[in-house]
Amino acid sequence: MDVRYTVGKNEYKRMTTDELREAFLVNLFETGTINLLYCEVERSIVGAAVPTVGSLKLEAGKELASDYFCQRREVGVLNIGGNGTVTVDGTEYTMENLDGLYIGRGSKEIVFDSVSGEEPARFYLISYPAHAEYPTTQAKKADANALELGSVEDANKRTIYQYIHENGIKSCQLVMGFTALEPGSVWNTMPCHTHERRTEVYMYFGLDEASKVFHMMGPGEETRHIVVGNEQAVISPMWSIHSGCGTKAYTFCWGMGGENQRFDDMDHIAIGDLK
Repeated sequence: MDVRYTVGKNEYKRMTTDELREAFLVNLFETGTINLLYCEVERSIVGAAVPTVGSLKLEAGKELASDYFCQRREVGVLNIGGNGTVTVDGTEYTMENLDGLYIGRGSKEIVFDSVSGEEPARFYLISYPAHAEYPTTQAKKADANALELGSVEDANKRTIYQYIHENGIKSCQLVMGFTALEPGSVWNTMPCHTHERRTEVYMYFGLDEASKVFHMMGPGEETRHIVVGNEQAVISPMWSIHSGCGTKAYTFCWGMGGENQRFDDMDHIAIGDLK
């Protein structure tokens, strides 16, 4: 498990492009293995599991000083690849493309498999510490709370699919879902905002090799951007906006943890105030 330490907003102002990418951009997906990144921000862990030949088991690692991964944690899973399964303490969950899964604290054995090694499942993971136990629950796209937002005129027509949230699948602090932009729309989360009470991670996917997303970050009065490719994630601290503009439509998974689970708890920043 890699470890990433916090960068403050004063340090951020002096950082080069390479330094910004090293601090906030995350590469996770690797065929045939599990990659995990432990981040000091809210003690979040992001990761990816891409099983091909045989199963992949989620282990705690010495960084957690626990007997198993979910001894004091909860996990959100989103499959962005082919069909697969996640087995939690002997119960198998069939995971098709864009299916999600909440894994509660106390789950001891978590195993990832693909139906076909030629078209493997691609499991994205996000985890936060948990002080309470909630049942492991599957999330199907058809059962998500879907919110249609934006417009063609503003190039941000999109649908937000809420899986783990205050009025959906119950969790201790994790909130998770994904947003899909319509063809011809490229902007997400604009007008933008910050979350002083939570931190967030965006993982972008559904992009071809020739396409990129310009992820906007930083305080509203001093923004920067990070150029993001397919299946890369960006860590967003509480002081940073998290907005993006792509060279074409894309999809992104959002996950957050912190003081509360209110999806609309945000501090808005007017477009005219951005610098």
